[in-house]
Amino acid sequence: MELLHKYFPDLSPIQKEQFSKLPALYAEWNEQINVISRKDIENIDERHIIHSLAIAKIVSFKKGTTLLDVGTGGGFPGIPLAILFPECQFHLIDSIGKKIKVVNAIANTLGLENVKGQHCRAEEIKDEYDFVISRAVTRLGKFYPWVKKNFKSKSRHKTKNGILYLKGGDLLEELQESRLKRIATHKLSDYFDEEFFDTKKVIHVPAQ
Repeated sequence: MELLHKYFPDLSPIQKEQFSKLPALYAEWNEQINVISRKDIENIDERHIIHSLAIAKIVSFKKGTTLLDVGTGGGFPGIPLAILFPECQFHLIDSIGKKIKVVNAIANTLGLENVKGQHCRAEEIKDEYDFVISRAVTRLGKFYPWVKKNFKSKSRHKTKNGILYLKGGDLLEELQESRLKRIATHKLSDYFDEEFFDTKKVIHVPAQ
């Protein structure tokens, strides 16, 4: 957990305990249901937990913020962010039911009452949220139409309601292809020293 304390030094004792349990919980569940590659399970702190928390470097969510995590897989970025922001509500969805089984089991073990896992597709969700979060589910031009109905009209943060998307690599072509406006790209290398983050970004797409 050294990496976590390096970048997020102000965690409460409860948060420290919850984060400390994540690697073993995911290792245990991964033996039953493969939600993280074997290579990544050995680097879960950096490649999953800290990577998920990178969104918090872009927006510090206010109390009562609602977030929809689309294509959450085993719970990333939703579960680490739910630990970091216990006064926010997180709705984690995935089209693969066994992955949501892992999400709900880990949330229950950690006592995360602000996490709801649901087996469904984004198109089925009718509720509205402050932000939709996700990690490289598909190209943005395809992703945005799935969730454009799900944004609250009134923004409570300096960063406008919309998508906060974790992506890697050269995104110029993808962003141009999407035809989405007012996109902001945040390089994670501005916030984290490790080589893993050199090509990683958080993309903010405001509701439009």
